[in-house]
Amino acid sequence: MTATAPREGQLWSRCGGCATLLYRKRLRRNLDVCPECGEHARLDAPERVAQLVDPGSFTPLPERAAEVDPIGFVDVLPYPHRLSAARAGTGLAEAVVCGTATIGRHRCALAVMDFRFLGGSLGSAVGELITRAAERALAERLPLVLVTASGGARMQEGALSLMQMATVSQAVAGLREAGLLTVSVLTDPTYGGVAASFATNTDVVLAESGARMGFAGPRVIRQVTGRELPEGFQTAEFLLRQGQVDMVVPRHALRGRLVALLAAAEAGRRAPGVPGQQPPPGPECPADPPARPAPPAEARDAWETVRLARHPGRPTTLDYLDTAFDGFVQLHGDRLGGDCPAVVGGLARLDGRHVMVIGHQKGHTTGELVARNFGMASPAGHRKALRLMRLAARLGLPVVTLVDTPGADPGVDAEEQGQAAAIAENILSLSVLPTPVVAVITGEGGSGGALALAVADRVLMLQHAVYSVISPEGCAAILWPDRGAAPQAARALRLTAPDLCRLGVVDDVVAEPAPGAHHDPEAAARLLREAVLAHLVPLLDVPRATLVRRRRQRFRRFGAARTGVRAGAR
Repeated sequence: MTATAPREGQLWSRCGGCATLLYRKRLRRNLDVCPECGEHARLDAPERVAQLVDPGSFTPLPERAAEVDPIGFVDVLPYPHRLSAARAGTGLAEAVVCGTATIGRHRCALAVMDFRFLGGSLGSAVGELITRAAERALAERLPLVLVTASGGARMQEGALSLMQMATVSQAVAGLREAGLLTVSVLTDPTYGGVAASFATNTDVVLAESGARMGFAGPRVIRQVTGRELPEGFQTAEFLLRQGQVDMVVPRHALRGRLVALLAAAEAGRRAPGVPGQQPPPGPECPADPPARPAPPAEARDAWETVRLARHPGRPTTLDYLDTAFDGFVQLHGDRLGGDCPAVVGGLARLDGRHVMVIGHQKGHTTGELVARNFGMASPAGHRKALRLMRLAARLGLPVVTLVDTPGADPGVDAEEQGQAAAIAENILSLSVLPTPVVAVITGEGGSGGALALAVADRVLMLQHAVYSVISPEGCAAILWPDRGAAPQAARALRLTAPDLCRLGVVDDVVAEPAPGAHHDPEAAARLLREAVLAHLVPLLDVPRATLVRRRRQRFRRFGAARTGVRAGAR
């Protein structure tokens, strides 16, 4: 059981996790986290605000909590008596503290719940205060940060407390429609109506280490099901594995994570691209990509290129994020029950510009490849990618995708979970995504699994990468009597970068250090960084409607009428 942070006047406190007796000043210096076992003690709302915001920057909202007793509820005590006791015991008017502040000099609206006040329960006054905080955020074009700690809806207010789930969620929806970032920080505990509404319907969901979250509490689940719960059930780490939260953050790192998210949101709001600033493109073709020097002449056989594209030492998405990009903040999960390890993504900086980077992740060793399913995304991976793309569009951030997959996961579980529909939804959504998209084929670009991340304004391809409708082995197995005809199939498929550049599928070929990216990963990262910037920067000033129209025109040119096949030809 999580301990409560020690009160003023106490010299010693016993850790709720390891039972160690701790000197209070030492515990306070460690942000009320046990230095022996890492147990995070619960914080009240004023303490939480003090830890997160810049000193002296918090301004409470002028609105005060209303006095409510909508159904005249009485159990052992009348409801008003319980409210009075909670106010006397906490010094707060209600179970939430709302206001505006700066975090790392980035302004935001803030709502912080306090579990001491009737278990942080969601009643009419709490819902009203959080809704007004969201409305203040909307009026002043600010991000909204919600810190949750609650046992659920307030029973003493009956169905009216239930309605607050919808009231606050509508306010969050308004911020989404306006392209304003919403972040929830789950602290221990977050259950019931709060978990099933604004705690989990924000753009980004962080869980503090040690937090527990769920719709039904453990005791209720045991009573209803008669089953014992698995170890770690509903903990922050469990939620991360199940794709329910973007990241688990220890308390000492929480402020830094919020600063990074708020900085990205602020950069997106400043992004150019106001409609009417640029003339429309021609009726048939997208704007020409920037002229760049051609890579060294390709002399390798197609099959040799396939083998280079699959080289285990070839840089992965995480390698590029560590070298070509800066300040990567990884976001996890599809919010529906999975966090596919074959797809990674999150916020990063490229030459000082904030971007959303999403890519397939393979690995270098056999263990890494198996753990990442060889870069073959499940439906959860495609849904995670789609969630991050849509978040980028709402925040006004460009998207960079790094494609390296033999194809989508072909397993039984993937089919049962709707693999085809997940890929289809990604392709459809990328076609209309109102933000710049640059895709880079860094290794293997296999079939629909690759295209699910590659419907872009600019498609680049590393010199020794491949991109094809099917693998050479698969093609040979279907069309050649000799199953060993993969090298021949590779040549016939025209899957190399120079081939695809000539066909117009790829806009630019990115040179690699000889004999390939695996030989000098840092040089490869530098070349990739330069190429992405050369293609991304011109897109940043294109009005969003024009951007989508050009992207559609780009893929329209691959129709039969534009590849020399006449209508009605047999």
